[in-house]
Amino acid sequence: MITVDRFVTLLRDEMALAVTADELAKDLDAVDSWDSVHLLTLCTILERETGRSLSLAKVLEAPSLEAVYRLATAS
Repeated sequence: MITVDRFVTLLRDEMALAVTADELAKDLDAVDSWDSVHLLTLCTILERETGRSLSLAKVLEAPSLEAVYRLATAS
């Protein structure tokens, strides 16, 4: 399981997104430099880290990074 801290580290180190745990609930369109390529990259990273596939349809509906994190860590 990926912790919130690990998730934030992945966002910063692998995606060069300057976000903190406190900012995960922001709407994706409010995240600096966010675009659709980031979303696909994040899905790939999370699938690698968790060893599980993510539903792209559900990820596309996610309003925030927090929601994507919840999808990736749901059991």
